[in-house]
Amino acid sequence: MLTIYTLPNCQQCNATKRWLEKRGLRYVAVDLAQGPADAAAVAALGYQQAPVVIVSTGDPETDLHWGDFRPDYLER
Repeated sequence: MLTIYTLPNCQQCNATKRWLEKRGLRYVAVDLAQGPADAAAVAALGYQQAPVVIVSTGDPETDLHWGDFRPDYLER
């Protein structure tokens, strides 16, 4: 499962979503401005800016995550 934590009017967030959509990849977008618990969870991972992308493997210890628009990471 691919989840993108975003903020309104975030150009890097929009670029990440466009990249995924161009390739037909499905994702769940979560607006950090709407959910304080989501913002706290992202902050607990060490991120202070959006977007934050999490690729869930079903095991939190092996989940992949990164911040910013990173086509090099998205290619993986």
